[in-house]
Amino acid sequence: MFDLDVVSLSRLQFAITVMFHFIFVPLTIGLSFMLAVMETIYVITGRDIWRRMTLFWGVLFGINFAIGVGTGIVMEFQFGMNWSYYSHYVGDIFGAPLALEGLMAFFLEASFVGLFFFGWNRMSKRAHLTATWLVAIGTNFSALWILIANGWMQYPVAAVFNPDTMRMEMTNFFSVILNPVAQAKFLHTVIAGYITGAIFIIAVSSWYLLRRRNMDIAKRSIAVASAFGFLVSIGAVTLGDESGYLLGEHQSMKIAALESMWETEPAPASFNVIAIPNQEEMKNDFAIHIPWVMGIIGTRSLDQVMPGINELVERNHGRITQGIDSYEALQRFKSDPHDLESRAYFMENWRDLGYGLLLKKYRDDIENATPEEIHQAALDTVPNVAPLFYAFRIMVVLGIYFILFFALTLWLSIKGRIADSPRTLKLAMWGVATPWIAIECGWFVAEYGRQPWAIDGILPTHYAVSHLSVTSLLISLSIYIILYTIIFIIGTKVMLHAIKKGPEELAPTDGRSLLTGELPTDKVTV
Repeated sequence: MFDLDVVSLSRLQFAITVMFHFIFVPLTIGLSFMLAVMETIYVITGRDIWRRMTLFWGVLFGINFAIGVGTGIVMEFQFGMNWSYYSHYVGDIFGAPLALEGLMAFFLEASFVGLFFFGWNRMSKRAHLTATWLVAIGTNFSALWILIANGWMQYPVAAVFNPDTMRMEMTNFFSVILNPVAQAKFLHTVIAGYITGAIFIIAVSSWYLLRRRNMDIAKRSIAVASAFGFLVSIGAVTLGDESGYLLGEHQSMKIAALESMWETEPAPASFNVIAIPNQEEMKNDFAIHIPWVMGIIGTRSLDQVMPGINELVERNHGRITQGIDSYEALQRFKSDPHDLESRAYFMENWRDLGYGLLLKKYRDDIENATPEEIHQAALDTVPNVAPLFYAFRIMVVLGIYFILFFALTLWLSIKGRIADSPRTLKLAMWGVATPWIAIECGWFVAEYGRQPWAIDGILPTHYAVSHLSVTSLLISLSIYIILYTIIFIIGTKVMLHAIKKGPEELAPTDGRSLLTGELPTDKVTV
């Protein structure tokens, strides 16, 4: 049963708003890049059909972009509203990439989105193409900065706790930007967006082909999206392997939970294809595994051991005990700022403070924690294994499916048989939601798998929330659910209406502007 407390409701509200927002983000990323590719072909070949393709898919991009921006603003406001101590504790670090997202990405993206829509008959071909590519670059920059922030939450580098200010402070900005976890997440996320955009284009084009409408545009759209999708889907699998390696290096508990690996195995560890995790008894009731595979993925070696969940719990038990000592040293220094010995001890062991704060869930005077409370806090460092195990496998299976799907549609396009393959076209239509399923599973694995941490190993989630009432959270959560449901219904209807209109109305052959309805003129402004 779901426990209606402040922490759980704050987590639920953030999860709903983030996962709803991320319905629109990957499609925006994917379509922006595809628009740039299509318009590039138009500028190179001069063939008007590529201009019409860019115009038509640009309308769908614009609808999706507008909804995504609105829902993203709400998401970021929650850091101050529902997670005020988190914002106080790490605001000096987390706030920097968020500010850059607004200053560099949103301004760049929004400015050139306007030029994309309204500049067709006011700019030269090359100038407009430049604006379109800057839209794509700006969209990717938006993802970059937020994923740098999120990557730091997963692997907090270049930061130290300052006992004078009682906050985390950044020590090296460039190390935060170049955080390997953040960079892998960025590439994996934008490639997931490219896959989403490609599958969306193929699905909509398949709908036209089944109805014998817009045949030329649909066939070309499928050909471009299939070729692009096939390449990036291979990249997604490669980067997934890199993410698995980084998890093995920096988030041992998460990768052990993803694999339902309770006991430490001799190197290299096996991969559980199917398992029935038993969290209560800390074991698997049933498992089918492949020897060596997980060890190679997680360590890229044959002799490096991957620790199991039970061993990690024992390690965390020791870190919690050490965290109590760090907490006591911090309290002594706060009481007497001249106690340099306590300060020195704390600065040497401050990384264990977060583990000590796990006990705040059970008592305020953590220095008096009982062995039972310490043991329970150590068990709390294990996320819920079963949903992580299955969500990860859904994502992996869909990743393999994408490669096969794009290979099929690309082969049929090359052979000129895509319009005469109704089964493939129907598969494309019915599979339009698959990239979103994979993406939401990926975010679930990343965020739920980090629990009980808001900042991995540094700040427990229950310690990061604002002091709000359950009633106020229930009211705001209800408002968000109602508002987002309305937005989703309206947005879906607008998108479907635009698809039903098709390129005939949204991208007419007489060269009228996409939004203004203006006819082409002889004057161009660079």
